[in-house]
Amino acid sequence: MRARVPTLRREGAAMRQQAAEPAVVPATPAPAHPAPAPRTRAGDGAPRPPHPAEGPRGASPPDPVADPDRDVASAVEAVLDDYLTRRREDAARTSDRFAADIADCLIDLVRRGGKRLRPAFLWWGWRTAGGRPGDGEAEAVLHAAAALELVQACALVHDDLMDDSPSRRGAPAAHVALADLHRAGGLRGDPAVFGASAALLTGDLALVWAEDLWDEASPSPEARRRTRPVWRAMRTEMVAGQYLDLHGQASGAPSPSSSLRVAHLKSGLYTVERPLHLGAALADAGPRVTAALRRAGRSAGTAFQLRDDLLDVFGDPARTGKPAGEDVRRGKSTYLMAVGLRLARGRGRERRAARELLDRALGDPVLGHGEVERVRAVLTELGARAAVERHIAELAQDALAALEELGQPAGPNLPAGSEDAPVRRLASLVRAVLGDTPDALAAPVTAPVR
Repeated sequence: MRARVPTLRREGAAMRQQAAEPAVVPATPAPAHPAPAPRTRAGDGAPRPPHPAEGPRGASPPDPVADPDRDVASAVEAVLDDYLTRRREDAARTSDRFAADIADCLIDLVRRGGKRLRPAFLWWGWRTAGGRPGDGEAEAVLHAAAALELVQACALVHDDLMDDSPSRRGAPAAHVALADLHRAGGLRGDPAVFGASAALLTGDLALVWAEDLWDEASPSPEARRRTRPVWRAMRTEMVAGQYLDLHGQASGAPSPSSSLRVAHLKSGLYTVERPLHLGAALADAGPRVTAALRRAGRSAGTAFQLRDDLLDVFGDPARTGKPAGEDVRRGKSTYLMAVGLRLARGRGRERRAARELLDRALGDPVLGHGEVERVRAVLTELGARAAVERHIAELAQDALAALEELGQPAGPNLPAGSEDAPVRRLASLVRAVLGDTPDALAAPVTAPVR
């Protein structure tokens, strides 16, 4: 099977250049989400916004759960919509105020969408490992996949609070929205402190509901035994990655190796590897298949994070949805900046000037557009951007090679009727996630700077 890997890599490079925005499900893009309905203080009876899958009022909604292979995102969102509606009712029975402020804040965030990457990887990991939609386990798998979105919601709320990010998914971040609620209500005290405290509780609620939904998935007792250690490990790793990111900002002078470690924990494991691992465990995959899926996930997930680091500095704000250089302003110890600082250690006046510029920029909260442009120029001239692009290429190739080794059709030369083989669909998902990559990804791969 190794002989087909170069062809698959060439196909991956071509498809990456075609992608303008990573899709969650290559076959059918997820529908756009409506704007969330205005909040109401009523505890019961408040109309909820229609879910995208419901269609016009009075029409019979399609059943995406019947064919999640066609659209994983809609299938997962149908599960989430039902679950969040029920939990909102539970919250209202506890307290109208809690439901209207905290529960609605969380529900608004989840219903505003996102790429639904983690559920997609769990689903296609399960399918690649032998799971079949008609074998009676699909509903449990979709519930498990939906639980990942609530873990993600917890991470987003807390991450925005830690970074003091003003917005998320086209609306105020949770701590900002809750501070605004404090002001609008004429409450006593500091609105910002109130918003931060309430956002912590919102993230906590997301994690609690994620655990409840995971338990509600109700796979077989054997599947529960297989998946529980993976589920536990993933949540701990997510917190560890967030803390190491925080510690890296405080300690300064990041090394490329430590930055890669953070990228692995924050994205390589949490975003791709563990969801694939969970899918494999739900399908009772053997050691060979599990190892291949985990290897593919580790490489693809880390490449995804490194690509995100590149887009923060070099991306178009109109497409990324945030100002360029936000990671630099916050002092994040990304692999890109670590490589740039390492390369700037050389002798000579130009290298010293580059080092001083990067040191000044990293962690400067008021870094202007002109300074960001100079950071871009220095990182390009030093070769840091090219080094990161080469490492992304290496990781992407390794992910596709791992899938190729599964022994199922994954390359372009497929036998008749195998175009929808699960491993091929998973390979397409990997390519879509790593889309919008620079042309330099087609360059020869060299070892990353460490």
